[in-house]
Amino acid sequence: MEKTKRGWLNGGFGVLIFAGSLPATRVAVADFNPLFLTCARATIAALLGLALLRLLRQPRPTPTDVPALAVTALGVVVGFPLLTALALQHVTSAHSIVFLGLLPLCTAIFAVLRGGERPRPAFWVFSALGSTFVAGYAAMGGITASLQGDLLMLAATVLCGLGYAEGARLSRRLGGWQVICWALALALPVMLLGTLLSLPASVAQVSGPAWLGLAYVSLFSMLIGFVFWYRGLAQGGIAAVGQLQLMQPFIGLGLAALLLHEQVQWMMLVTTLGGVLCVAGAKKYAQ
Repeated sequence: MEKTKRGWLNGGFGVLIFAGSLPATRVAVADFNPLFLTCARATIAALLGLALLRLLRQPRPTPTDVPALAVTALGVVVGFPLLTALALQHVTSAHSIVFLGLLPLCTAIFAVLRGGERPRPAFWVFSALGSTFVAGYAAMGGITASLQGDLLMLAATVLCGLGYAEGARLSRRLGGWQVICWALALALPVMLLGTLLSLPASVAQVSGPAWLGLAYVSLFSMLIGFVFWYRGLAQGGIAAVGQLQLMQPFIGLGLAALLLHEQVQWMMLVTTLGGVLCVAGAKKYAQ
């Protein structure tokens, strides 16, 4: 029970950090192209992660761990950051945040497929109901606003759920922060090359907020947030703690309104509120 409580606490810290990712990305893509932002944030985080691994003298993963690390990197290091950066060229961060309500269901599905977890049937009712709120919002007008942006966000969500579940499964053996550091290190050669090839023509034209956005997604979204998140998923259960992601839209919408002065429609609030109310039910039947 104590381990489960720690899992929910660590997972909560991770969600709080991740909630700032999309607003920060929205600010950064105003001056950086999506490819550079994706590669640069991963490169910066990977260099910090490698320094941490070396400083603490962590053993290298075994060859059998490499495929799982590659899947983790594909989902959370490359796929989600790149697709969301592309999507945010077409939709607002407030709009895209609502799509993150689908993440708990995606994570839970991959927790069964990859993590071997078996939630009770009632769990799926609550989890699916929370995601239905999100899908209902999209069908009521979100998709018609930008089909391309919404499809990119949907693809990003699926890849992210896969990366969360795969990384959490591996964290049970390697440790949470070690998994994200090794996944970043595995992707470093490609990300570094991408960074160099997509450098801005002139950094003098990049605004201060864009640099701050890059710093946030590099340090917090790509590294520190995962330290808490993977530890929480491993301790409290991937499917169960994964439902905390339904809190992320609330926090993200508030940040979008506060920092970016974006309009938050009442329907967005209703959608996220309905999703969050499903967390308690899903948590009860997760095990």
